[in-house]
Amino acid sequence: MKRRPKRHAIDFYLFFAVICLLVIGVLMVFSASSVSAYNQYNNAYYFFQRQIIWAVLGIIIMLTVSGIDYYRFKNLAFSGYILGLLCLVAVLAAGKTINGAKSWILLGPMSFQPSELAKPLVVLELARILSQKQKKIRSLREGLGPPLVSLGVVCGLIMLQPDLGTTMVLLLTGFTMLFVARARFIHLSLLAGAGAVVAAFLMTMKSYRLERLQTFIDPWRDPLGSGYQIVQSLYAIGSGGLFGLGLGQSKQKYLWLPEEHNDFIFAVIGEELGFIGAAGVLLLYALLAGRGLQVARKAPDTFGRLLAAGLTSMILVEAIINLAVVTGSMPVTGVTLPFISYGGSSLLFKLLGMGILLNVSRHTVDEEKPVQRELGL
Repeated sequence: MKRRPKRHAIDFYLFFAVICLLVIGVLMVFSASSVSAYNQYNNAYYFFQRQIIWAVLGIIIMLTVSGIDYYRFKNLAFSGYILGLLCLVAVLAAGKTINGAKSWILLGPMSFQPSELAKPLVVLELARILSQKQKKIRSLREGLGPPLVSLGVVCGLIMLQPDLGTTMVLLLTGFTMLFVARARFIHLSLLAGAGAVVAAFLMTMKSYRLERLQTFIDPWRDPLGSGYQIVQSLYAIGSGGLFGLGLGQSKQKYLWLPEEHNDFIFAVIGEELGFIGAAGVLLLYALLAGRGLQVARKAPDTFGRLLAAGLTSMILVEAIINLAVVTGSMPVTGVTLPFISYGGSSLLFKLLGMGILLNVSRHTVDEEKPVQRELGL
């Protein structure tokens, strides 16, 4: 049994990026939601107060998990995966439909989104399977078959809700992990081609998705109907200019921009903080991605490397999709902006994932170890 490297401090820059994004998120949730919160609940602080609570709980979870050796999660990965499947089945059986998707389970006064829990659990399970199948990874049946089946079952259950956005995040994250695991290029190409065909089919099989695609091509064809949300988002971003209108000074949040504190919160950031503020947010995501991939590169074993790469790519994929939607660069889909958009389930489980990633960073090695040479790093 190989001796594991001595544990050291967490990656400070990774932690810094997560905390900065979290602070920006709490402030912007308050700024973006105050009008709608007062209109709906007669309390301008309604969403802000709830986000503060979730953020504090998430930080506690992140710091706690960052102190637990990530390798212990390998033995729990399959059990966690089964738990995720059971939650996804439960939401289909007894979930609440919101915005056309049966994605929520009500727990008294609180709500829970199983698909958010499924994301880090799927990453854990894929990291476990791929680390065990490393020597067979170039075999389509023995190496790629098991992880693809595990990923496909979860994505299928999520599509039954239906939730195309979360399915896209999981598929792209899984594809990234297969790439990091060094699957054959021909197999990755076939998977990418099959994925594109399936995505095109899913986009056209439902009338509302086809409408979203047409709106993406020309939002101004129906600016008061199907194109309303993206048009208002572009108005918000465009009116921010270089330095923005100032924190709290958004005009679009006065019930013009739907989902202003959730999926489209980046539009309010652009309006209030301008190009400078929006660029600062992008730089923080770039810092998180860079440090996360650095952690993956320096992980002491295959499981840690795949786990770090998966958790990092999950956040990066979500951020890219959300930013693309808000700026009109892809059709509208319900993907939140990590650590910034309002939402308890999303925030808690993303911070859980970051706690695991921070723990992997405690075990990274700088010098070339035999295990690294074995992995070709």
